Amino acid sequence: MDKLLIRGGRPLHGEVRVSGAKNAALPELCAALLTAEPVTLHNVPRLQDVATMLKLIRNMGVRADWRDDGALVIDASDLHFPEAPYELVKTMRASVLALGPLLARFGEATVSLPGGCAIGSRPVDQHIKGLRMMGADIVVEHGYMIAKLAKGRERLHGAAIATDMVTVTGTENFLMAASLAEGETVLENAAQEPEISDLAEMLIAMGARIEGHGTSRIRIQGVGRLHGCTHQVVADRIEAGTFLCAVAAAGGEVMLAGARADHLEAVIEKLRAAGAQVQAVEGGIRVQATGRLQAQSFRTTEYPGFPTDMQAQFMALNCVAAGSSKVTETIFENRFMHVNELVRLGARIQVDGKVAVTEGVERLSGATVMATDLRASASLVIAGLVADGETLVDRIYHLDRGYERMEDKLRALGADIERVK
Repeated sequence: MDKLLIRGGRPLHGEVRVSGAKNAALPELCAALLTAEPVTLHNVPRLQDVATMLKLIRNMGVRADWRDDGALVIDASDLHFPEAPYELVKTMRASVLALGPLLARFGEATVSLPGGCAIGSRPVDQHIKGLRMMGADIVVEHGYMIAKLAKGRERLHGAAIATDMVTVTGTENFLMAASLAEGETVLENAAQEPEISDLAEMLIAMGARIEGHGTSRIRIQGVGRLHGCTHQVVADRIEAGTFLCAVAAAGGEVMLAGARADHLEAVIEKLRAAGAQVQAVEGGIRVQATGRLQAQSFRTTEYPGFPTDMQAQFMALNCVAAGSSKVTETIFENRFMHVNELVRLGARIQVDGKVAVTEGVERLSGATVMATDLRASASLVIAGLVADGETLVDRIYHLDRGYERMEDKLRALGADIERVK
């Protein structure tokens, strides 16, 4: 099992290119199931979750090939097995995104209940509720969601869907299913993340009729068929935010090529308040940090608020910042598992339910730590970059699910980091 060995104490300098967003690429791979024509995706990150999704759709009979120029071409014209089995779904929650497209195009789908990171309950009941409103019969048995069109129906139909809570994957499933449904679908309380808008733009390029994406109310006029398209996956705002926090903690000056400052406003606001210089420049974001920054309190919430996917990384920065900070996690009930590992490095953190209070220390001390989920692993890497001595991060398969060659990118910026067996 691979590990990361980090020798801390080096500032970061240079330029790094931000990869395509995992959380956009995964639903867009599923969106390619909506048409029998080829779909070409550029800027798809080479990640473990992407490899898992490709394995999943290839198992259905889909062709998916990497071109020499790095583009990915998906051809679902021979899709003959509309099923996502447990052995391919268990490691990745995003597999649930196959449900809407398969049901919309083929009238049936069998999808295992999803797995993924152990960061709390993320139920699929909202997906089932919305698709039932669109005319699907769905039963859950033996760990599978078994969906078919209601008796007498040839297509899904439009509906007014208001979810009980904001759900990103739910919004994405409804967007894809509604694109081929009969009539109009209106999504209320829709997720507003940039990845939602990117998926909508891809669907529009395929011939879908969508308005309001990027807001909490999305309208979709269903069409009879969708065609192929060429689409570029949006830059990964969470990878960009992770590197912003790494520079803020370790010091230095870095250009994040391809990053979108308008997708990270809540994080950038906190970094500026902490004392980092963050500028939106042509082609990306430039960040500079010198000396010890000031700790910042924040509360995670749905986009455009502070993202839960950046909570652990910013907490790592707070561990070595001056002063105390309070972090309130409102999205997932189990997302402080990185705290015990940061404490092993010398951090001073107290957790009470959904609140973690951090008292900044002047320095951390290297140790062996264990990643518990994707973003927790990134926080441990940041902490290792500033800790005295050697830090060994175990279970980095979590990191590989969401970060493309992270150690290579950090090494190019001057970090002393290597992957070891």
